[in-house]
Amino acid sequence: MKVSMKQSTLAIAAAAAIGFGGIGTASAATELVIVSWGGAYTASQQKAYHEPYMEANPDVTIINDDSAAEGVAKIRAMSEAGNVTWALVDAVASSAITLCDEGLIEEIDHDAVLEPAPDGTPASEDFGDLIVSPCFIPQIVYSTTFGYREDLLSEAPTSISDVFDMEKFPGKRSLERKPINNLEWALIADGVDPDNVYDVLDTDEGIDRAFAKLDAIKDQVVWWDKGAQPTQLLADGEVVMASAYNGRLFAAIEEEDQPIAMMWDWQVFDLDGWVIPVGGPHREEVMKYLRFATDTQRLADQAKFISYGPARESSAPLVGKHAELGIEMAPHMPTNPENAKNTLLFNYEWWADRQDDLTERFNAWLAQ
Repeated sequence: MKVSMKQSTLAIAAAAAIGFGGIGTASAATELVIVSWGGAYTASQQKAYHEPYMEANPDVTIINDDSAAEGVAKIRAMSEAGNVTWALVDAVASSAITLCDEGLIEEIDHDAVLEPAPDGTPASEDFGDLIVSPCFIPQIVYSTTFGYREDLLSEAPTSISDVFDMEKFPGKRSLERKPINNLEWALIADGVDPDNVYDVLDTDEGIDRAFAKLDAIKDQVVWWDKGAQPTQLLADGEVVMASAYNGRLFAAIEEEDQPIAMMWDWQVFDLDGWVIPVGGPHREEVMKYLRFATDTQRLADQAKFISYGPARESSAPLVGKHAELGIEMAPHMPTNPENAKNTLLFNYEWWADRQDDLTERFNAWLAQ
């Protein structure tokens, strides 16, 4: 497997559920507002974490809020207003770094708060380098990659360059409405060595080069903002290729039987995990929930419902089958060796420093 950034090996796993209780009694009618991304991802959390936790703690009700895409802005606004209503938020690693640096989310002692691995390995060692911030509790490794309509293309695209080849692969594309991933893919498609992508993006010339490459397909792009949109655009035949989260594509292909296939070339690995807003409600209950929802078995359980790899190393031996489809999940993980031959690890630290400026430029470019 070729990985362009020097990072530790990312764990993958799937597993069967086991019960877990006796972790404390909640105060009467405790409502935890837990913010996530909606769709198949929130559904996997509901089945693997929320429902078992509420069963073990009948005085707790978990309220799902699908506002994670606006998480940074909303946490800032709540903090400024002095009215933080979110108890726990699902965030990508770069957002966690940004919010932690701004003092808007809590630092935690991972080994004090989280369960050790079954063999006694402390949580900090079990998660390893995936703890990219003292405020970040890793959950999953996921990727953003490309899906395409098998029946609407004369041949299957095999490389990221094919996304930018309108002559060989005519038809609309769909890309996320943000610079992240799109700038990296544009440079790789333009011939930049993936190992050097972030070095090139560190220069004004490199950024100009990425936008110039995107210019070549801009008028054929349908932009998406929510994770459910690209797979729906593919299913409706409105686009022939779309960037999407690998778990969303898995659901469309395996659960919905859509005529979609996946192209894994230069999929972008990223990390997702929990953060605790400073001043949020029910902090004691949040800590109990985190201890429950991030243990080895629970992180593995989530992979029974969606093809994202649990962040704990100890979850890896628990690879198993989808809870409803009965298919082995390991081949559908982004970290599966067959899928991860060419993989870019999202540089969350680089983006944490530059995201605001590049988002402003990206939005200005869209408006041109």
